[in-house]
Amino acid sequence: MISVRFHSFGKAEEVTQLEDISLPAVGEGQLKLKMLVAPINPADLNFIQGNYGVKPELPASPGIEGCAEVLESRAVGFQTGDKVIFVERVGTWQSQLVCDSSKTLRIPSEIAPEQAAMLKVNPATAWMVLHGYADLRAGDWVIQNAANSGVGQCLIQIAKEMGLKTLNTVRRDGLEVQLKALGADHVLLDEKDLVEKVREICGENLPKLASNAVGGDSALRQMDALAEHGTQVTFGAMSMRSLKVPNKFLIFKGISLRGLWVTKWIADSPREEVANVYQELAQMVIDGKLTQAIDTLYKPADIHQALSHAQQGERNGKVLIDWR
Repeated sequence: MISVRFHSFGKAEEVTQLEDISLPAVGEGQLKLKMLVAPINPADLNFIQGNYGVKPELPASPGIEGCAEVLESRAVGFQTGDKVIFVERVGTWQSQLVCDSSKTLRIPSEIAPEQAAMLKVNPATAWMVLHGYADLRAGDWVIQNAANSGVGQCLIQIAKEMGLKTLNTVRRDGLEVQLKALGADHVLLDEKDLVEKVREICGENLPKLASNAVGGDSALRQMDALAEHGTQVTFGAMSMRSLKVPNKFLIFKGISLRGLWVTKWIADSPREEVANVYQELAQMVIDGKLTQAIDTLYKPADIHQALSHAQQGERNGKVLIDWR
């Protein structure tokens, strides 16, 4: 089998290489899997660089997400031909792998492998932001930054299904048509006059929830735009700037600040709860209510080109590794 491996931390396209490695025998409770598709995520690049939340023993194979087919099962509830995604890191940038079945979830066979491969991180993050932190009802407003990101686009679509209205902020012009096609109610530039515009649009029904992937000044503008006792959920820091929260937002507005790491949610939640969320997300994909944009699929032989492409700023979706 072929695996993307790295023996030292560093720039992804410089330290990774394709290697032939042997698979272990399939043990009790384990699956032998053929990888179909795996995305390249920012977390994967950080993992290779050695600055992610978890450092692996080297050599290691990256890959936090992916969709695979069962080749052999010694686990209850899984059969040859089943399609699975991964809820724990196994290193999905491999043509085949053996892992404990507990690290996977079986998903409906009719879901497209490309969409299934991207199900773990972005859709689940958007889902948790919308379901886990505020009592939202149909007609309520939600504000988010980085609305053109993977999580942002998922949040727009999930919020629409929930009957929520979204204020979507971005850093550049030209994204309104794309985001409104997904169901965005308003697309606004993330600039100094943002709060004024939000108040003009929402009146007294200000957003109860803010989804923050950026930090810095963008996060402060969100806090200012929130309703009293609103909640801001932070799951990213694209600006690389820490939050410095003015006392007035905590004292006079009663803002709640929460953090989300979907990996921790999976680890801390009952398996049935996690499985139910992913089954619902998978069904939304099948029904055409949730989709993630794909820029390019690369074969493993072109992994360095794929890694370079994945780090370009203005892509039209995810870069995927096609193992089929």
